[in-house]
Formats: sequence, C-alpha cells, structure tokens
Amino acid sequence: MLGDAKVISTLNSLLADELTATNQYMVHAEMCENWGYDKLAGAIQKRAVDEMKHAEKLIGRILFLEGIPIVSNLKKIEIGAEVPKMFSNDHAAEDGAIKSYNSAITLCAELKDNATKDILQGILDDEDRHIDGIEEIMDQVSQMGLQIFLSSRA
Repeated sequence: MLGDAKVISTLNSLLADELTATNQYMVHAEMCENWGYDKLAGAIQKRAVDEMKHAEKLIGRILFLEGIPIVSNLKKIEIGAEVPKMFSNDHAAEDGAIKSYNSAITLCAELKDNATKDILQGILDDEDRHIDGIEEIMDQVSQMGLQIFLSSRA
C-alpha cells in the first residue's frame, strides 16, 4: 500500500529518534554495569530493548507503506558522565520522543491513516511509561541521595 510521503518522512524521523535512544541507553547500561550497578544497568538495558522494538515496528510500517527505512540517520547521542546526568539526558530524549509521537499521531489523524496512528499510539504509551520510570528514579535519587540510591542498585 503506497503511503503518504509526509507520513513516511515522519516515520523515518521517529526511527532516527528510536535508534539514537537505543544507542544512548545501551552505552548508559554498559557504563552502569562497568561501575557494578547491575540492577540499574538491567533496567536501562530493558528500556534500550523497548526502543529497538519500537524501531522494528517503525521499519515494518515504513516498508508496508512502500517507503524506504533510513537506518543510517542518528540524532545527537547525549552520554552522561555520571548517573544523574545519564537520567537527565534520558529524560530529555523521552520528552522529545513524546512530543514527536504526539505530533505524528496528529498528522496521521489528519491524513486518515488510522492504522499508523494506532501503531504510534502504542509506542507513545511505552514512551510515557519510560519517562515515568526515569522520573521515579530521579525522585529516588533526590530523596535518598545519590550514594544510598546507588548502593541499592548494585
């Protein structure tokens, strides 16, 4: 089925966001694992896998719409040097993704591409859960202090 060029372009932009987030989260997970924060690394790695699954859904939809998935474009990857900066950077990535998905859903609704809109809504729901989890961790760091928080994540 030949899809609308605006939708395909938007999907490719979202794909770049997802691939960027995957890379950023994998680096953050590996850094935490290297520091001995295995529980924290596992949580970040799970989020990275979710982002990979989102990329897979976007690629599938682009192909269905007879577009060409562009997997070579990445946005700027923001690596934090310490745990609080990691989560600040990850929060910014999720916040940007949520705004992008909301705009894309609006576009799909305007163009009456409800199937793509539904796929994007499912991904947006995941992104909402991601940012909620990041905010939960940021609150815990704030309330417990970094050292106590990190000692609970080893």
